Amino acid sequence: MQVKNKKIDKELFLKERQEVLKSWSTGKEVDINEAVEFHKNMPENKIMVNKLIDAKNNNKTLIQPRAGVALVEAHIDLLKFLLEKGEADLLPTTIDSYTRQNQYQEAEQGIKESYETRRSMLNGFPAVNYGVKECRKIIEAIDAPVEVRHGTPDARLLAEITLAGGFTDFEGGAISYNIPYAKKVSLEDTIQYWQYVDRLVGYYYEHGIKINREPFGPLTGTLVPPAISHSVAILEALLAVKQGVKYVSLGYGQNGNLIQDIAAIQSLKELAEKYICDEGYDDIEITTVFHQWMGGFPQDEAKAFAVISWGATASALSKATKVIVKSPHEALGIPTKEANASGLKTTRQIINMLRDQSIEQTKNMDIEREIIIEETIAILSKVKELGDGDWAVGIVRAFEAGVLDIPFAPSQYNSGKILPARDNKGAVRFLNTGNLPFDNKIKDFHADKLKERGFYEERDVSFQMVVDDIYAISKGMLVGRPK
Repeated sequence: MQVKNKKIDKELFLKERQEVLKSWSTGKEVDINEAVEFHKNMPENKIMVNKLIDAKNNNKTLIQPRAGVALVEAHIDLLKFLLEKGEADLLPTTIDSYTRQNQYQEAEQGIKESYETRRSMLNGFPAVNYGVKECRKIIEAIDAPVEVRHGTPDARLLAEITLAGGFTDFEGGAISYNIPYAKKVSLEDTIQYWQYVDRLVGYYYEHGIKINREPFGPLTGTLVPPAISHSVAILEALLAVKQGVKYVSLGYGQNGNLIQDIAAIQSLKELAEKYICDEGYDDIEITTVFHQWMGGFPQDEAKAFAVISWGATASALSKATKVIVKSPHEALGIPTKEANASGLKTTRQIINMLRDQSIEQTKNMDIEREIIIEETIAILSKVKELGDGDWAVGIVRAFEAGVLDIPFAPSQYNSGKILPARDNKGAVRFLNTGNLPFDNKIKDFHADKLKERGFYEERDVSFQMVVDDIYAISKGMLVGRPK
């Protein structure tokens, strides 16, 4: 096995950079020394780290949408609209699907067709095709920090161009942008690709530039138990800090039970700090990201606003550093800018109303927090054991053994044995723990919770509960009850 959790040697890194930059014509525009100077001259309010740390220190939850279209000026107009009319604090540039698969020729055709039709024929912004200069038009035009959001297993060239272009936050990781997104890409490959991305971010930091890194928290987005997403987020953070990353935002996807969601954000920060400190790092700034519901949405707009509002409430009461906001058109396809702004304003109103409120730390919340911590520690301890102390090696071996397993993921490197289902109060439990390294106490906890639901619904605990739960919110419920 070639992959190791070791910082890439500077000379090897610089040599690899030359090959990466040759993989598409716009790579020749990247001059990292000139890019460092560009970042140094950037206004403080456009630097993501500054906004995140200020929010963390002042107990604020920032709001950020998803957004990206094919043409530069149209993308700028969209971001300006979401900033001014939607009241967004932070902005994204969501990358198109062709770029995510490194299919730049197809993305080029999409740009051409978009110019011809004067509407976006891509489902995002093709940053690699545009190159550094065009990316900087976005950064210079927008009076807020902008993050690169994508879904790319091999994001090395995308990172080179967008970071040189002035973006100050880069999403993704070796697990979270592989196992939920790709079928045949190996973890050995993506770990090395993302070690390069993190080494690049670390290289910028060595030259005085603050770039934030954000592993993708929701993974497959639907009914992901907190311990699974926590384990992935912490592992990707550990790989990142090894390469010199100093700022990480760890995410969690809303599951819908308020007590569990609050406990999840609390435990995520606590666990991340523990594991990063245990590795000897005491200078890492950790912030948290709450993703509003990533599963199916109701088609009815009023009902969709209720789902958004519930996510806004959970993010505010959990004290997450930022929340990724959905739109009321989620069930209908790519939202209009007006719909996107409506989701933002709905979230803003609730966050403002709840900013000075907190929820009492109840016994049930403590139970949820403790079980999430216990499960996450069990997984991470086994990963480290399998890797003989090396986190990168451990990740590969853990997926091979099913010790790491993500529900509903398409990757052939994922066991796919675990099954989640809601308990009688809507918290996400394990119907099947697969090969996760849980003791009988943890397994019995989940079995008992699901038995309670089965008794209430007068049916056996079965896979049908999983199916019912997947579609429940789109049908106006949280728990998928039988008719």
